Amino acid sequence: MSDTLLVTGATGQLGKLVLDALLASGKVEPAKIIATSRDTAKLSDYVGKGVQARVADFDDPASLDEAFAGADRILIISTDALDQPGKRLRQHLAAVTAAEKAGAKHILYTSMPNPETSVIPFAPDHLGTENAIKATGIPYTILRNGWYMENLFMALPHALETGQWYSSSGQGRLAHLARADAAKAAAAALLSAGSESRTYTLTGPELRSTDEIAALVSKAAGKPLDVVHISDDALAGGLKGAGLPDFLIPIVVSFDANTREGHIDMVTSDVSALTGATPLPLTAFLDASRARLAG
Repeated sequence: MSDTLLVTGATGQLGKLVLDALLASGKVEPAKIIATSRDTAKLSDYVGKGVQARVADFDDPASLDEAFAGADRILIISTDALDQPGKRLRQHLAAVTAAEKAGAKHILYTSMPNPETSVIPFAPDHLGTENAIKATGIPYTILRNGWYMENLFMALPHALETGQWYSSSGQGRLAHLARADAAKAAAAALLSAGSESRTYTLTGPELRSTDEIAALVSKAAGKPLDVVHISDDALAGGLKGAGLPDFLIPIVVSFDANTREGHIDMVTSDVSALTGATPLPLTAFLDASRARLAG
């Protein structure tokens, strides 16, 4: 491959997995991969394999201009700046501008399902970024990543300890996606990106409600787990009582509301279309997590 591929947020949980998938593919020379991070020391293992490491700080546009120079296909992994309204979108727009300045042939971006209708507070950040990418006129790939299986561990340790999982998701359903499958799809998209623009929605293979997930978790953990269905307000009160930072409470509550209202009720074949493989089922993920679930 003659094109140079760039991955932002390369020290993050998703970014590292994307690098691993690119290297494992055998379709690109390590020297043709640029991994960016605010702290390139954390990329030493990849540098040892021949990957280029460059400093990129999304709050410093000049650093992005330098980091993106010479990159042909750029994967912008969304940041986790949620504590200040508007900050995340500003960061993303700076990255889009830098990609345009660099003369990128293709821009890829990790978004979320249905940002047009989602009730999650940061959905406008994703939609705004998608629109900015489209406005450049550069061919693009939007990867609308579903809810990661790993995110279940935000609630499960406490829920399993008490035997009760408080939720306002009602009978809403979603198809959890393994982060590794999202990374493999992103790597495949980077490797195949050309002159066409595409939007993919990445999901796991099965839709399940919170009650159904709790039953599977209980079986895998060998512990009882009952879902306690409550209102959004009651959930917010519980989160506040548990000491969750104020800015995070409406975000976490919105995840359940978004599920309850059906904004993430979908299963697609997009992961398979990109990777050629079936995404990991939730049952397999939970089986592999038995030790962690059992505590």
